[in-house]
Amino acid sequence: MLQVGIKNNKSLTVSEEKTALSMGSGSLRVFATPAMIALMEATAAESVLPYLEQGTTSVGTKVNISHLAADPVGMTVLCESELIEIDGRRMVFKVVVHDEQSVVGEGIHERFVVKTESFMKKTEAKLNV
Repeated sequence: MLQVGIKNNKSLTVSEEKTALSMGSGSLRVFATPAMIALMEATAAESVLPYLEQGTTSVGTKVNISHLAADPVGMTVLCESELIEIDGRRMVFKVVVHDEQSVVGEGIHERFVVKTESFMKKTEAKLNV
């Protein structure tokens, strides 16, 4: 059952593909903000997936995060998510990423529960306009 308090964690090692230079979000070989956000979203999404009704999934709709520290290629980072609010189909997560030394990023991430088939049908209909 979907309920406040569901937690998850997910780690990754910063690779060249996850740097600001490679992702085009900056000019340095450090953990990219878009990569950190993707890690936050994946951690939150995976946490609730087992609790969603068959034929539904969740989609990210909002991120409000701060990227507080840089990490080099080879550093491992850990993201922790906690579901802190449920309002109908809207879910709000607290997300924190840290390395062995400090908090790397933190903030709030929102997701909505959607019916997979109808969501994709509506999305793909944009091609036929």
